[in-house]
Amino acid sequence: MTEGIKLVSKNRQARHDYFVEEKYEAGIALAGTEVKSVRMKNAISLKESYVAFENGEAWLVGARISPYEQGNINNHPPVRPRKLLLHKREIKKLQRRVEEKGFTVVPLAAYFKRGKLKIEIGLCKGKHTYDKRDTIKQRESQREIQRLVKKHR
Repeated sequence: MTEGIKLVSKNRQARHDYFVEEKYEAGIALAGTEVKSVRMKNAISLKESYVAFENGEAWLVGARISPYEQGNINNHPPVRPRKLLLHKREIKKLQRRVEEKGFTVVPLAAYFKRGKLKIEIGLCKGKHTYDKRDTIKQRESQREIQRLVKKHR
């Protein structure tokens, strides 16, 4: 990530389960205690979340933001649908692609950019088991090459 961006959470499982075709940056509509909770280094879990489209709007479903410790009865529920802020043409484009077979939209990361919480979402296509094994083999061979290069320096 570039300067001025503070990573809050990363969805590592998404890169394991999907091929990421395109990436988008989306704002997210949060309650006051949710923002405070994320700023206090409380975890935001994107692992089992996805993006759903309803009435021309994009919603982040299944993401968990831990309750704010100093919150009272007005604290937010940890898991609830949260509206994503995207341009209308981006939503329509993503919605069309999701209607195609095999595509889905998943959150890849959450980060602060100029004081605002942003969600990086990706248009993804699911991997088969053999694709996952292929990715693991490539990663392990790259590590081995790096180890050998480092050893011979």
